[in-house]
Parts: sequence; C-alpha cells; structure tokens
Amino acid sequence: MKIVIAEKPSVARELAKVFGATTKKDGYIEGKGYSFTWAFGHLLQLAPPQEYGFIGWRRQHLPMLPKKFKLSVRKVKTKDGFIEDPSVRKQLDIIKKLFDEATEIIVATDAGREGELIFRYIYYYLKCKKPFKRLWISSQTDEAIKEGFRNLKPGTDYDTLFNSAHCRSESDWLVGMNATQALSIAAGNRTVLSLGRVQTPTLAMICSRFIETKNFVPKLFYQLSILLDKDGQQFKALSIANFDKKEDAQVLFDKIQDVSAGFPTGGLIKDVESKPRKEPPPLLHDLSSIQQEANKKKGYTADQTLSILQSLYEGKLISYPRTGSRYIGDDVFAGIPKLIDQLRNHPEFGKSAEFLTTVPLNKRSVNAKKVTDHHAILPTGEPPYHLSSEKQAIYDMIVARMLEAFHKECVKELTKITIESGSTFIANGTVIRSAGWRSVLNDPEDDNKGEESLSLPKVKKEESLPILEKALVEKQTKPKPLYNEASLLKALETSGKEIEDEELRYAMKDSGLGTPATRASIIETLITREYIKREKRNLIPTDKGLAVYEVVKDQAIAQAELTGQWEKRLEEIRSGASVSEFKEEITAYTRTITTQLLGCGVSIAEKATV
Repeated sequence: MKIVIAEKPSVARELAKVFGATTKKDGYIEGKGYSFTWAFGHLLQLAPPQEYGFIGWRRQHLPMLPKKFKLSVRKVKTKDGFIEDPSVRKQLDIIKKLFDEATEIIVATDAGREGELIFRYIYYYLKCKKPFKRLWISSQTDEAIKEGFRNLKPGTDYDTLFNSAHCRSESDWLVGMNATQALSIAAGNRTVLSLGRVQTPTLAMICSRFIETKNFVPKLFYQLSILLDKDGQQFKALSIANFDKKEDAQVLFDKIQDVSAGFPTGGLIKDVESKPRKEPPPLLHDLSSIQQEANKKKGYTADQTLSILQSLYEGKLISYPRTGSRYIGDDVFAGIPKLIDQLRNHPEFGKSAEFLTTVPLNKRSVNAKKVTDHHAILPTGEPPYHLSSEKQAIYDMIVARMLEAFHKECVKELTKITIESGSTFIANGTVIRSAGWRSVLNDPEDDNKGEESLSLPKVKKEESLPILEKALVEKQTKPKPLYNEASLLKALETSGKEIEDEELRYAMKDSGLGTPATRASIIETLITREYIKREKRNLIPTDKGLAVYEVVKDQAIAQAELTGQWEKRLEEIRSGASVSEFKEEITAYTRTITTQLLGCGVSIAEKATV
C-alpha cells in the first residue's frame, strides 16, 4: 500500500478524489492501492523547557541550551493545565500504523519550508526508517497533481530544506524561550513578557516609528506660487526655494511681476525640458506584494489575505500562494498565452486580454534563475464560480497583475518648465502618451510619487507669459506616516531599509525579517500578546508594547538588520551551507541576549509590567 500524507484533511480529500480513492476510514481515505492520511498542521513541536529538566522560571537555568532537542505532541490547555491533545495523539497512532504497513511513503505536505518540517517531525518522532518520495507541485489542479505524482522526487532532495526549517525552529526556541524568561525574571516575574527572534525587532520598528511620529515637531516653511496663462491654458508653478522665514519669502513675493501690479507679461520662460519616460510593468505578485495591495485597496489584514489565498489555492484557482518569488520560468511562460486567451470574455479585463493576444508579451517577469521553490502567483485557468466578494477581490488582483506584468510599458512625457519672476519657479507636468500596462485597471497614476499629472502648454524659451495670480503659501513639514500592514510588510522585506525600487527590494528579500509565509503570523502574534493594536488601518503599540520596547531597544534582540541576517543564513543552509556553524552562532547570540536582558534589573520592573 502506498501511503500519502498531506498537511490537512481537505488536501488529502482532494488528492484522494483525483485518484478515485473513496473508502473512508478513521483518519485516512483508502482506494486504488493508496491510503491518503493527514496531519492537522503542526502535530509536533520542540519540547518545552520542563521536559529538559528546567522546572520553573529560574535565573540559574538561563541560558537554557539543550544538548539535543526533543519533539513533543502538541498540547491543549485544560483546567488541569496543558496536556497532550488527544486528537493529535490518535492521528499520530493512525499515521504510525499506516507507515508500518507502507510499501512506499509519499510526502504531500505543502511544498515549502514549514510543510517539510511538519512531515519530518512526524517521520522522526515515529522513528520511521523507510525511504520516502516528495510530491512537489505549485497548483492543486487535477492535472498538476497527476503530473506531480508522475514526477515524484527522492525525499533526500529536500534534506537541506528540512535543515533550514529545523534550524529556524531551534533558533526560535532558543531565542524566544531564553529571552522571554530572562525579561520576565528581570521584571520580577510579575507578568510574562514574551520576546522572539523576529517578533521583537518587528515590535521595535513599530514602536520606533510611533515615537518618532508622536515626538515630531512640525516646522513651518514658506513657498511661492504663481499661476500663468498661455493662450487661455492656465498652469501653476512653485518656487524652487523654500523659506524658513516669512519675511524672506515676502521680499521675493513682492518682486513677482503679476497682472495685478500692471505687468502684462511678468513670467519669463528660462528653460523648457520635455522627455519621454518608459515605466516598465510591475512584476508578478508574490505573497508579500499581494498582501500589500489588498491592504491598500481593501483594508484586508495580511493574515486575512493569506487565508483567502489558501482557500483559492485549495479551490484549484491559483498557484501556490506562500511564495517569495515574483518571477516565472520559460516553462510556465509557455502557458501564459492560453491563460490570457481564457480572459477575453472577462467583464472587466476582457479588453486588455484581447489586446495581449495580438502583441508580443513583455518578459520582465520571466527569469528562471529568480524562481525559488515556487514561481509567482498566477491563476490556474480553472473558471471561478460563486466566489465571495473577498475571494473575488483577491482573485481579480491576481488576474489583473498577470495582465499588467505581460503588457507593454507605460510611456509618459515629463515636461519641466523653468520660469523667472523675482525668483525661480518650476512647473512639472506628466502626460501619458501610451497607457500600456496602466490601461488594465485604468489607473494612470496609482503610485504618483509626487508628479503633477497634468498637461502643460507648449511654450518656448525666452517667451514671456502673464502671471494671473501669485500666492505666498504657508506649509509645514510632516512626520513619516505610522506603519499600516502594507507599509510594515514592505519594510519587513528589507529589515526596515526604505527602498522604493521593487527589483532592488526583491534582491534583499533573503535578508528581510521573517519570510513572506510568516510575516502575517508575526503581526497577529504581536496583537495577541497585546504589544500592538490596529487603530483604523494603522498598527500602533500599546502601553505594554512601548514599555517592552523601552527596555530592549538597545539590545541585540531588537536589531532588525541583525535578525534579517539570520534569515539570510537560513536561506544559505537551504542551499547547503553549514548547519553547525549557524547553531554555534545562535548559541552565542542566545548567551549574549540572555545576559543583556537579565542585566536590565530594576528598571524593567517599573516599565514593563504595564
């Protein structure tokens, strides 16, 4: 009997259906020479400190550095404390029985780091020695599943993926358990103050931005504005210079030769610069980018978007969503024309799809070298039926992005006119000459970045124009905006570095905080622990979160860039880098932060027990 183990019951049922297996048993489905069983996500986890003899939270136990980590059955909380989850124990017994009977084991957990970890922990906990094969697919369509089973991979091909996942799991235990106990002990054990390898620098980013914004003192400055006329077409220009003092601005304001002062032609054109700019289409969506778009446009949380994507994936409508890649290979690109052709009757995107069937497709998102475990998110071509409004919205974002990504460049004409009238003024204009990819959503400037989307008249150098109005404008500096989920996800990609260029940001993804698949849970964890809260669309720290931040902000555990480097190391392990070196570094890091946090002393008891 071939035993197939999936990550959850719903996926096992879909796999069984493809094979025509219909006999339902307790904990598995049987038929056609296969048994399809399942986990419920993480059935096993690294054992808690007490299973290594670290009973109670005591200073002398720290740092806790188990020589060998143990696996423990997932626990549930009862009135008598935490006990083994009986449903997990039952399912593990069923899996063991099936593994013992198996002629072949096929791993069908999610094709990613966590999916690999879920299976391997079960496999090693049950002391199974049988070889296994890996199903590695990017789509849940019947054809993709059949193709995947025709091309099963040796399980050993994914040993380095497991090594990466296992190192992540152990490092999170070491840092989280020791830092949490150290901080709580330093606070007099009045409350549990949870810290983590990724959640703490994320909290630090949110708190730092909040404090910076709260303490921001707006600074007044002044600018001059003029309204000019060219053959009945009016346009505005602003002074190049900003003025700290109103009196300085007033001096130059009085020199502006406007119509009201009797000057029929008071603005002298000193320079006219007009040049085209080609704006390439956006890259295809990965998990992080679609979470950002869904938050900006619909206000969906990162966790909500991930849940919707997972549902669409299991419904066979989209490819694997927990991807960190925004590219596809040539093999996948070969199927793109068919996907586009199927959209020609789409009520919103049909016109764009029709156009794309007549022109060569843009290949900016086609680069096999930049595809990691899974390619960018794409529709599968399966027709969607009766989707909820939320699912439809996310599905349409994926479809629209696919059409945008393979569309032509947007061609703009940028015009800059320099005018002299007592001071130097600039008028900027942007005219879209060919909408290209922006025509898909009819959103010509969804990401304006301060450009003036207006058409300027044709003027000549040394030409003089009448100034119809002049104004002395009072403005004030603004703080950086508070983080919302979209901007935080963007910042987490680069460990807080402010990088606008999407390809440069993508190049840094392996040095970001967390992974695309874990960032939503990081945000939810901080909310659950009452360190941050949602206020409208912003993420702001609570008093408790600010108190913890004040204590740890200068410690190693709060440094985003340092933590981002650990993520990069985990990716290198996936490519075969040394596991032992990483573990040695994490152990040394754990010793350092434990000592730092225990040394916080009395101050933490005053600040962090909010």
